[in-house]
Amino acid sequence: MIKTRYSTIDEYIAAFPKDIQEKLEKLRQTIRKAAPEAEEVISYQMPALKLHGILVYFAAFKNHIGFFPTASGVEAFKEELASYETTKGTVRFPLYRPLPLPLIGKIVRFRAKENLQRDLKKRARKT
Repeated sequence: MIKTRYSTIDEYIAAFPKDIQEKLEKLRQTIRKAAPEAEEVISYQMPALKLHGILVYFAAFKNHIGFFPTASGVEAFKEELASYETTKGTVRFPLYRPLPLPLIGKIVRFRAKENLQRDLKKRARKT
């Protein structure tokens, strides 16, 4: 990667080799399909999607694609994510394996619902 500051997800993806670009674009489209109303942003120099707050981040690394659905997203799907390396809020998808796109979609829908519920509670407290 030559550039280290990105203003769009397209710019971010374009900075990688073709095979990585394809994985990132599949991941992006899966997220968009699961949360079509989400807004694409660059946050912490990584692609992210926002809907009532950040839903997920994703990024390419030397040996994996990092997917950051927050701690609740990892915890809620820990059994389905058992074959991947995870930390509190991160899942590492090795580059040599296909991305689990249906699972990623489920996680994004979970996060969208979670963010919406949190937003509704916050609004209810204000009234």
